[in-house]
Amino acid sequence: MTEAAHHPAALIPRESAPAVPVTVTSPDSAPVTSRARVGAFELRWRDDAPAALVVPSSTHSGRPGIGLIEVFTAVEQRARTSQAYWRSAVGERLRVQGSQVIAEPDAVRAVIVQSDAISGIEVRTTVTAPTGTASVRVESEIRNAGRETVVVTAISSATIGFGGSASDLDAMMWGSAASEWLAENRWSEVPLRTLLPDIALALHDQDARGHAGLTSHGAWSSGEHVPCGYISREDGETLAWQIETSAGWRADLCQTQEGGVLSLLGPTDLEHQFAHELLPGEAFTAVPVALAVTTARTRAPGNALAELTRYRRWLRGAAVGGQHLPVVYNDFMNTLMGQPTTDKLLPLVRRAAEAGVEVFCIDAGWFADPAIGDWWSTVGEWREAPTRFPDGGLRRVIDAIRDAGMAPGLWLEPEVVGIDSPASSRLPDDAFFQRFGQRVQEDRRYHLDFRHPAARAHLDATVDHLVEELGIRYLKLDYNINPGAGTEHHATAAGDGLLGHTRAFRDWLVRVQQRHPSLLVENCSSGAMRADYALLAVTHLQSTSDQQDFRLYPPIAASAPASVLPEQCGNWAYPARDMSDEETAFTLVTGLSGRLYVSGFLDDLRPAQRARIAEAIALHKELRESLRTALPFWPLGLPAWDDEAICLGLHTPDGDLLFVWDRDAAPAAFTIPGVSSAEVLFPADAADWRLGAGTAGLEVSTPAGIGARVLRVTRG
Repeated sequence: MTEAAHHPAALIPRESAPAVPVTVTSPDSAPVTSRARVGAFELRWRDDAPAALVVPSSTHSGRPGIGLIEVFTAVEQRARTSQAYWRSAVGERLRVQGSQVIAEPDAVRAVIVQSDAISGIEVRTTVTAPTGTASVRVESEIRNAGRETVVVTAISSATIGFGGSASDLDAMMWGSAASEWLAENRWSEVPLRTLLPDIALALHDQDARGHAGLTSHGAWSSGEHVPCGYISREDGETLAWQIETSAGWRADLCQTQEGGVLSLLGPTDLEHQFAHELLPGEAFTAVPVALAVTTARTRAPGNALAELTRYRRWLRGAAVGGQHLPVVYNDFMNTLMGQPTTDKLLPLVRRAAEAGVEVFCIDAGWFADPAIGDWWSTVGEWREAPTRFPDGGLRRVIDAIRDAGMAPGLWLEPEVVGIDSPASSRLPDDAFFQRFGQRVQEDRRYHLDFRHPAARAHLDATVDHLVEELGIRYLKLDYNINPGAGTEHHATAAGDGLLGHTRAFRDWLVRVQQRHPSLLVENCSSGAMRADYALLAVTHLQSTSDQQDFRLYPPIAASAPASVLPEQCGNWAYPARDMSDEETAFTLVTGLSGRLYVSGFLDDLRPAQRARIAEAIALHKELRESLRTALPFWPLGLPAWDDEAICLGLHTPDGDLLFVWDRDAAPAAFTIPGVSSAEVLFPADAADWRLGAGTAGLEVSTPAGIGARVLRVTRG
C-alpha cells in the first residue's frame, strides 16, 4: 500500500510542501512493512503492529516492535503487568491509519496517525528532523474519537528500543545529570546494568517487570535532574534525549528479552498526580521530546550532545537565534544581594560602563521599602519603593544607566505573590494555584495560575509599565518556589493544572516579546532549577547557578553546555577586592566560558582588577559571535563535582577554544588529549602556566594555587 492510498484525507491536512512517498516492503511472506525516513531516524510499521522509531544506521538505537507512543488511561494501563511505561494496552492496539512525509527547507516532517478501535483514542504524531542534524523532535496530539469519556493518566512522548539482545545491555552506559540549588549540572555515567540487572530473562521466557530512570518534582523541571541524558556504547554509538516541559517529566528504562526500552514522558499519574479528562471530540497535546543519535566510532557521548546543541538552535529559530549577545552586569551576586539603593547603584553603574558592560540589570529589592527588611512575603505589586530611591526615584538610576550607554534591566518574579502583598487580596482566588479548595502557599507566597486572565492581565500591566514608562530593555525573570504537584482548579488532577499553567506562562512570554520585540528575557529560577527548552526556546539567557563560591562554580559552568546552548549559558563572574590576581582571573574565566555575566563591587576593586575585567569583557566581545555556532566538547570528560582539573571545549568556526580550570592548591600537571598546541588568550599577560606538546596531548603544568585560562588551539 502506498502513502497516498492509505490515509483518510481528514486525518492528514493539506500541505504546501511536497509530500515524499512512504516506502513499502514485503519480503517473501512476511507482513507488509511501511517505512518513512526522517533524517537519521525512520518510522516503521505493519498492519498488525503500531509504528516504531528506529535508527537504520545504528546497531542499537531503535528496534522494530517497540511502539513509538504509549497511552495509559484510568480504565486501561498495561497489556502485560509491569512497573514500566511500556506495553500499554492502548499503545499495543494502535494501528496506522495515515501518514505523510513533507520536505521543507529547514526540516523533514513525518506525520503519522494511529488509532485504537476499542478506546476510540486517535494519536497524531509529528516527527521532525531539522536539516543538518542527526536529531528528531517528536510531538503528539491525543484525541478522543470515541463516544465515551476517556481519562488519560500518562502518555509516552516517545518510546524507543535499544540493543538487539539482552547481552547488548552489558556494554552500555547511562549518562545523566543530577542537579540542585548551587550544584547544578552534575553529570555522571553508570553502567546500564547497575540500573537494569541481568536477571536471566531468557530462562523465564518473559520480559522484565521492573524499571529505573529519572523523575522531576513539581515545577522545578531541572531541580533534581537535568531533563536530558544519553545511552552510549563503548564503540561510541550514543542515543541522547531531551524532554521539553516546565512541569513534571520522567525518563523511564526497562528491559526485555531482546534488549532495552526508553520511554520519555511528561507528567504521570503515579509520579506527578496527573490525569486529563478527554470528552468525545476533545484533544490533548503531549509534551514534546527530542532524540539525537551518533554512530561515531569513538567513545564520546559529547558527539550526541553536540547534535542536541544543533537541534536546540533550530528549535529557537532564526528570530531568537539572531539576537544580540550583550554583556550583562547584575548587582545581586556577592554584591547588593537584593538591597539596591540609589547611592549603592550609581558607583556601580559608572564602573560597569567603564568596563564595557552593555546591559545593567538591577536585581531584586527595587520594589520593597528598606524599612521592611525581609521583603520575601510582600512581592507581587512590582512598583518601585520611593524610599529606596530618593531624589528622583528609580527613574534617576535608569536614566544614569542609559546616559552611561547601557540598556537598563530589572529583576521580576512574575509567577508569585507574597501573602502580605496587596495583590494577594486584590486578585481573585481563581487566579492562584488551589488544592482542595484553598490557595497553595509555599514559603509565605501564593502561586499565580497563568491560565486565568486576571493573572495574565496583572503581569501584562506590570511589564508594559516597566518597558513603556521606565524604558526597561532587559528582564531577569526569577522563580524561587516550587508549588508541588500543582493546582486542581479547572483541571482533572493537580499535575494537569501545573502543566496547563506552565504552557500558559510560556505563551504569555511569547506574547510579551511580540508586544515588546526589543526586550531581552533571562530565564532564572533560583539559579537553574527550571532550565528546560519549553522556556529556553522562547527566552534569551539562562542563569546557570546561584553559586557564590567562585571555586565551586567551574564544574557547573563547564557542564552547562550539555543541556543549554553556549550562547544562553549565563555564567557569573564576580571579582572581589580580597581576591588575588589569579583568583580574579579564575572567576572571569568561568564567566567567559559561556555568556559573560558580571557582578561584584566594581567600584571597590584594585585598578589591576578593573583592568582585568575590561580585558575579559573585550575578549568576550571578540568571541561571542562564535558562540552562536559553537559545539561543546569535554577533552577531560564531563567534570565531576570534585575534579581539580576541568576543561570545557568549544568547536567554533575560528578554531577550538578551551576553558581550563586548575582547582588544585598544589602545583599540578595534567594532559588535555587530542590537542597538540595552544596559546593563552586570557589573561593575555599570563606566563606562569607551561603548555607543551606531549605524546598523549597538550601537557599543562601550573604553579601552586588555583588558576584558570582561556586557550585557543593552534593549527598546524
